[in-house]
Amino acid sequence: MLKDVFIGLSQNRLLTAAAKKYGLKLGAQTVVAGTNIEETIKSIRSLNAQGISATVDNLGEFVFEKEAALEAKENIMDMIEAIHKNKVDAHISLKPTQLGLDIDYDFCLENLKDIVALAHNYHMHINIDMEDFGHVQPSYDLLNTLSKDYDNVGTVIQAYFFRAMDDLQEHKDFRLRIVKGAYKEPADVAYQTREEIDENFIKLIEYHLLNGKFTSIATHDHHIINHVEAFIKEHDISYDKFEFQMLYGFRKELQRELANKGYNFCTYVPFGDDWYAYFMRRLAERPQNLNLVVKQVFTKKNNIAIGALAGAFILGRATKKRK
Repeated sequence: MLKDVFIGLSQNRLLTAAAKKYGLKLGAQTVVAGTNIEETIKSIRSLNAQGISATVDNLGEFVFEKEAALEAKENIMDMIEAIHKNKVDAHISLKPTQLGLDIDYDFCLENLKDIVALAHNYHMHINIDMEDFGHVQPSYDLLNTLSKDYDNVGTVIQAYFFRAMDDLQEHKDFRLRIVKGAYKEPADVAYQTREEIDENFIKLIEYHLLNGKFTSIATHDHHIINHVEAFIKEHDISYDKFEFQMLYGFRKELQRELANKGYNFCTYVPFGDDWYAYFMRRLAERPQNLNLVVKQVFTKKNNIAIGALAGAFILGRATKKRK
């Protein structure tokens, strides 16, 4: 039920608009690395100083106007230039819907080609993030088309999908990030319980570690991290075959601890002011994540504002039901 609440909050336009306006006052800076490129590069430098690399996400998705998609493309390309110019250790993660997938497939593909080509010139990786189930196959189609001309693209496998292992095996020669999944998906396409998702998550990680190109293990769950560490040791897997990933602002001490152990570690670094839906889905993905940032985000001062926004949402839902 808590997951459903967070998904509902992530899709509420009133709260999204308010979060954009008051984001920094509500504590968004704890989960977003910057609202612009300059601030984000500064945050990446701080991570790099701790032995941590970054994958950078220009926040925003589900774009339905070409002008907005082109603006997103320019923002991403400007970030690529900034990463190269400032010589920081970072690459790009992006969402096809932000670049026009819901407008026109070929339009989105051309935008992606421009981004991937620029990044290729700088020997920089581009990761195509996976979104909800309806966009999964088109995203794989984009990846497969781009990979015919470029070798600097990879994608994400979401463990809650029944199709995940088939997709993993088909794309084992790509650099892949393996995650649990953050959208609300129906029972006919996705596992619904935490136990089922965790079990499949571990199977996918183990398979790709043994058979794949490069594995990004994206989790804050220390139980799974401990399992992976034991598996790596048991199978004598080289550290250059994988990395651990976590979100910016989450479990910072554990991030540093893993980096200090000598593992490759990468932090998912979102930037921009469209942070609200992203953050709510992180909580929906694993509500325990709330405990990881609550002390940093929630203070007496902004509790009032957040409570008022959430209250407005809940009241709106209740009113709709009565009608």
